[in-house]
Amino acid sequence: MLGEIEVAVDGTPVPIGFAQLRGLLAVLLVEAGHVVSVDQLLDRAWHPHRLPRRPRSAVHQRIALVRKALAAVPGVAITTHPAGYRLVVDPLLVDVHRFRALVEQARADGRDGHAVASFTRALKMWRGDPLAGVADTDWAGSVRTTLLQQRHAAELDLTDVRLRLGQHAGLLADLSHRVARHPLDERLAGQYLLALYRSGRQAEALARYEQLRRDLADELGVHPSPPLRQLYQSILHSAPELAGPVARSEPVPRQLPAPPRLFTGRAAELARLDAVLTEQPDPGGTVMISAIGGTGGIGKTWLALHWTHTRLDRFPDGQLHVDLRGFDPAGQPVSPDTAVRGFLDGLGVDPAAVPVDPDAQVRLYRSLVAGRRMVIVLDNARDTDQVSPLLPGSPSCTVLVTSRRHLGGLVTAHGAHCLDLDVVPDRDARDLLTRHLGPDRVAAEPEAVDELVACCAGLPLALGIVAARATRHPGFPLAVLAAELRDRSGRLDALDPGDPRATPRAVLSWSLHALSDAAVVAFGLLSLAPGPDIGVPAAARLLARPSGATRALLNELENACLLQQPTPGRYRMHDLVRLYATEHATRRHSLAKRETALRLVLDFYVRTAHEADRLLDPRRAAVRLEEPAPGADHAELPDMAAAMAWFEAEHVTLLSAQQAALDHGWHARVWQLAWELTTFHARRGHRQDDLATWRAAVDAAGHLPGLAAGIRAHRYLGRALAELDRHEAASRHLQEALALAERHPDPAEQALAHHQLARAWERREDNARALEHATRALELCRALGRPEWEANALNGVGWHASRLGDHDTARAHCQAALTLHRRHGNSGGEADTLDSLGYIDHHTGHHDRAVDHYRQALTLFRRLGNTYESAATLDRLGHPYVALGRPDQARVVWREAAELYGAHGRDADADRVRQRLDTLDEHAGQRSP
Repeated sequence: MLGEIEVAVDGTPVPIGFAQLRGLLAVLLVEAGHVVSVDQLLDRAWHPHRLPRRPRSAVHQRIALVRKALAAVPGVAITTHPAGYRLVVDPLLVDVHRFRALVEQARADGRDGHAVASFTRALKMWRGDPLAGVADTDWAGSVRTTLLQQRHAAELDLTDVRLRLGQHAGLLADLSHRVARHPLDERLAGQYLLALYRSGRQAEALARYEQLRRDLADELGVHPSPPLRQLYQSILHSAPELAGPVARSEPVPRQLPAPPRLFTGRAAELARLDAVLTEQPDPGGTVMISAIGGTGGIGKTWLALHWTHTRLDRFPDGQLHVDLRGFDPAGQPVSPDTAVRGFLDGLGVDPAAVPVDPDAQVRLYRSLVAGRRMVIVLDNARDTDQVSPLLPGSPSCTVLVTSRRHLGGLVTAHGAHCLDLDVVPDRDARDLLTRHLGPDRVAAEPEAVDELVACCAGLPLALGIVAARATRHPGFPLAVLAAELRDRSGRLDALDPGDPRATPRAVLSWSLHALSDAAVVAFGLLSLAPGPDIGVPAAARLLARPSGATRALLNELENACLLQQPTPGRYRMHDLVRLYATEHATRRHSLAKRETALRLVLDFYVRTAHEADRLLDPRRAAVRLEEPAPGADHAELPDMAAAMAWFEAEHVTLLSAQQAALDHGWHARVWQLAWELTTFHARRGHRQDDLATWRAAVDAAGHLPGLAAGIRAHRYLGRALAELDRHEAASRHLQEALALAERHPDPAEQALAHHQLARAWERREDNARALEHATRALELCRALGRPEWEANALNGVGWHASRLGDHDTARAHCQAALTLHRRHGNSGGEADTLDSLGYIDHHTGHHDRAVDHYRQALTLFRRLGNTYESAATLDRLGHPYVALGRPDQARVVWREAAELYGAHGRDADADRVRQRLDTLDEHAGQRSP
C-alpha cells in the first residue's frame, strides 16, 4: 500500500483488477483482521455522488471479484460476517502495518544502533505515494495524509538518532532534499542546522537560520520557536554542548589498497563508470553497482582502484575494501560474515558492541553507512550470494564489484550496471610499455615493441610481466625478449615472473577451480577448434554433446570469463587463455581423444561446406566426400542465402580448418575444403584466400590415389594465379592440368583446362591465344554432349571474339549460349552471357540494348551474391550510360564499382574507375556556365 496497491506471491504480481476493486482491497487491508461493514465500504471506496444504482449488491459483486483474485495468495482470505467482511491476513505481510510495527520497535528500542536499523527497514518499504491507483475518496485522502505524516515523523526520529550517533556528515545530502520539500518544518530545520554546524559549516548554518526566520515571518507571520532560537544562539557562539556527539562520530575508513602506479588507457571504461555515478538516483532509489567482469589478468582490480583513487573527492565519508578471494586456490573464499566484520572494524565499531548474530551485524553495517557518501569495493567476488549481504541499503553509496564471472544476479536483483572488460588496444599497450621502459628505449626498437605487444595480446597481466622483465635487465635488447615470446609453445614460460601466484598459468587456473567437471573438459577441447572463434553447432560436434548441453557449457565458460561471445552464438578465447587451454587439454586428454574431437569438428565443417556449395552452384560437379568420423554430421541450410551467410560467418574458420587438416596429414579434407570454398571465393572476390587453399590442395593431391584430384588442383591453382596476374606460374599449372588430363585421358578435364587457359591468356591481353583455347574447349564440350558446358564454351568463344572486334561472330555465339543457359536454368552462365552481349552491343553502337543486357546480368549476379562479377559489370555499364548522355547514372554505377573493387583488393581497378569519375566531373564542370 505504500505506493501502488499491489499483491505479490514470492515476487510474482497477482492481478487484482480495476481501480474500484483495488479501493475495496485497500479498505480491507487498512482494517486487516477487523470486520468492515458494507456501509463503511461504500463510504470509503466510492465518492458520495457516484454510488452505484444498487449499492449493496455492487459491494457484494465486487468483493466476490477481489476474493477470487486473492485465491492465489496462501494464508489470505476474505470472510463474510453478518455485519460485513473481514480480511484474514498476517498484518506483518501488509506493508502499512509492518511499517508501523518497525517504527514502534525503533522508538521503543533503547539502543541507537538497533533503532537506526529498524527505522531504515521501515522507510525502505515505501515505493511512492501511498494508496496510488485507487479512487481519490475522502477516506483515501485522509489515510494518505496520515501515512505521509507518519513517514515524515519516522524520518525525523531517525535523524535524531543518527545525530546522537554523530553521523551528521552522512545526513547532509538527505536533509538538504527534505528541507527543500518542507521549508517551514522547524524540527527538520533544527536538525539540518545542527548537521551543518557539526560538519564545520557554521556560516552556512547561520545563513540557513536567517532564511528560515524570514520565510516564517512572510508565510505565517510568526517568529522561530524558542528551541530553534536557542539552537541558533548556541551555533552563533559555538556552544561547547553542541560538540558533544562529535567525539562519538564515526571515523572515516580508508581501506583502499594503493592505486596502480603506471595505469594507462581504459578511457572508455573510466567514462562509463563516471556516467554510472552521475546517474545516481535521488535518495530512496536503488543502489548503484558496477560489476566489472573479465578473465584473470584483464585488469579489473586495477581499473576499480584507479577510478576510485582518482575520484576520492566524490566519497568524503570514506572507502571500504575487501578482497573476497573468490578464486583463490590457496584457501576458501572470504565469507560475507567475515567481510562485514572487517567493515565494522573500519567503521570504528567497538568490538564489544558488535552483535553476535551475523544478520544483526549486516543491519548494523548498513545503518552505519546509510546516508554516507562512500565507495565500497568488493574485489574478486565468486558469485552473487557472496556479494548480496555486503550491499548497503543507502543510495548514497557507490559499490564496485569485480569478478571473473558475469554476476547476472546482481543485474536482475539489484539493478547492477555491468562493465565487462576486453583486452587493451595496441595503442594503450604501447603506452603502458613506454611508461615502464621510457620513450627512448621503446623508440629504439619499434619492431620488437610491436612484437611484444602482439604476443601479450592486450592482456594487462602479460604486459606488466613483460615490462617487469625488461626493466630488470635494462641493457638487454628488447628483441631478445620478443624472440622468447615468439614461440607459442613456450610463451607462457616466457611470461613467468618468478612469483608462482602471479603467472598467467596460475591466474587462469584459479578460474578452473570454480567450473563444473564438464566445463573443465570443454575448456580444454575448445582450444583445439580451428579458427579464431566457434559457433554452437560446431562446438557441439567438437564436444560430442547435444546442442542444448553444449550451449550450457559455453555459457558457464562465458560466465567464468574464459570465453567471450563477441557476436550472438559465436565464442572465442583470448590468445593467452587459449595457450593455457591447449596445455590443459594436452595434460588431461590423450592424443587419440584430441584427434577424435578435431576430426569430428573438421568433418562438420567439410560436410556443411559441401552442402552450402551445392546450394550456391548445384550444377557444379560434386566431389565424393571421405567417410566421416562416427557421429559427424552437418548443419541444415535451407537455401542459397543461408549458405552464403554460413560461408561468410565461417570463412576464416574454414581456412584454419584446412590448415589443421594439413598439419595432421588429413589430405582428403585439405583437398575437399579447397573445392567447397571455390564458388564462395569466386563470388566474393577472395582471390588471395583462393590461391592459398589451392596451393595446399595441390600438395595434398599428391598423397591421394588417382590423378583426378591433382588435375583439378592444378587447374584451380592456375586459375587463382591468373586472377592475381601471376601469369607465368598460372600457365605452368594450367598446362600441367592439361597434360595430366591428356595423359589420363580425360576429355572433360581437357575442356575445362582449355577454358581456364583462355581466361588466363585474356588477362595477359593475348585475345588471339585466348580464342584458340576457347574454340578447343567448345569442340571438346560438343563431343562430350554436355549442353551446359557447351553454353559456357559458346560464351567464351563469343567473348574472346568480341575482344578481337569480330562482333558478328561474338553475337551469334553468345545468343546461342544464352538460349542454352536459359533452357537449362543456369543463372550464373546466363549472367555471364548477358554481360558479354552488353559488351558487344556497346561496341557496336547499340547503347540502349547494352544497358538492358548489363542490368539483366547485374540482377542475376546480385541474386547469386556474386559481388566479384557485379563489380566488372557495373564498371562496363557506365560506358553506355555516358554514350547515351546520362552521366549521373554513370557516376552511380562507377562509384559502386569502385567500392566493390576496393573491397576485393582490386586496387588498380578501383583507381582506374575513380580516375574515370574525376574525368567525368571535370567535363561536367567545363560545361557549366
